[in-house]
Amino acid sequence: MSSEAEDRTGFGDVQDLGPVDYIVVEFPGNRMTGEGFPLLVDLVDRGIIRIFDFAFVRKEVDGTVTAVELQDFGGGEVDLTVFEGASSGLLDHDDIQEAAAALEAGSSAGIIVYENTWAAPFARALRRGGAQLVAAGRIPVQALLASLDALEDLPPDE
Repeated sequence: MSSEAEDRTGFGDVQDLGPVDYIVVEFPGNRMTGEGFPLLVDLVDRGIIRIFDFAFVRKEVDGTVTAVELQDFGGGEVDLTVFEGASSGLLDHDDIQEAAAALEAGSSAGIIVYENTWAAPFARALRRGGAQLVAAGRIPVQALLASLDALEDLPPDE
């Protein structure tokens, strides 16, 4: 990759990246305690993840979607200014609209695009060896709990 492309993206050499994920976290009724944010900061500080984009949206009762500035979110109860400037350009208007479509009316959401930096050395080694990721996914906690409950309901082996 040319140094010009590296400078333009701000990601460094793309071959050195770990897996990049996104999450959309809904705050029903626009209520946010901020309890998870110190943990997010800790993950960044320890180099476990690197945040590329961090945005907030609000979905009004009439379905209108608006971007919310970090300093305006949380009603003054939560200081989110540590995340100001986390905007790589990966998260665009269409992505925000798609995320908002998953929200209930009258709710807000945080949208985070992040690199799993902990996995970068493993990902680099796999790429050097010619491997490529062909599938990935997440198992929601609710699905995991349902599977574990189903296992408990199985009759004991005789």
